[in-house]
Amino acid sequence: MERTAPPDETAVTTRTGAPVSDVPGLLDGVPRQRGPREGVRESVPVREPRRRLPRPWLLLPTPTGTPFTFGYVVVLCVTSLISAYADPALVHALLQGSSTDVAHLVRTPGLVLVGSALWVAGGVASPFTIGFVLVLTALERRIGGLRTAGVFLLGHVLATLATEVPVGLAVLAGHLPDSSLHRLDYGVSFGVAAGTGALAGLLSPWLRVPLLAVFGGMLLQDLLAFTDPMTNWGHLIALAIGITTWPVLRRWGAKRAVGG
Repeated sequence: MERTAPPDETAVTTRTGAPVSDVPGLLDGVPRQRGPREGVRESVPVREPRRRLPRPWLLLPTPTGTPFTFGYVVVLCVTSLISAYADPALVHALLQGSSTDVAHLVRTPGLVLVGSALWVAGGVASPFTIGFVLVLTALERRIGGLRTAGVFLLGHVLATLATEVPVGLAVLAGHLPDSSLHRLDYGVSFGVAAGTGALAGLLSPWLRVPLLAVFGGMLLQDLLAFTDPMTNWGHLIALAIGITTWPVLRRWGAKRAVGG
């Protein structure tokens, strides 16, 4: 009987009859040792968010960004030029006809409440004119033009009534002379004070507190000087009116931020 040689361990064949060593890719599953850089995930550089540069021009009104404030500023510039260069008798007649004194409020309340807000007491260089531009621009960028106009008119109208109605009652009671019914009263200061109080509620605390402290301190100083107590009380009342609008304005600001 012929004896067959045992199979060579190194010559294991496959079903096709080819040696294992001749079949490419059969031992690819055997793990290999990694090289020095193989398998190490390359770090992807993370881009830092760009820091927004200060944009001081946003403090000023624009026709497209803040149309209400921009248009109002144009009107105030025109009336200020009239006050500065027109005939003094004409200017006095215009201011007297726009005054929100008791006599005019009784006869034509709507006309004088609107007309008195078209003039600037002290000219375009007065603090309230500068405050008008800065405060209403910032407020309109946060809540929109119509709502800014509403806040301004709310402070202007309510503070005017709060100061003039007591004057009328005091005249009726005999505590003030009849000339107090024709007290010259005009300007945008009540609306600016209300806008300042409203804007403070939309700012972060580190801006809100200094704004209220500086502006409120200025109003208190004017009141203590006792030069025009009715107007000075009106400024404080208007500031308080603006502060009372915080809950509503914050909801409006949140809706505007999400595009509502």
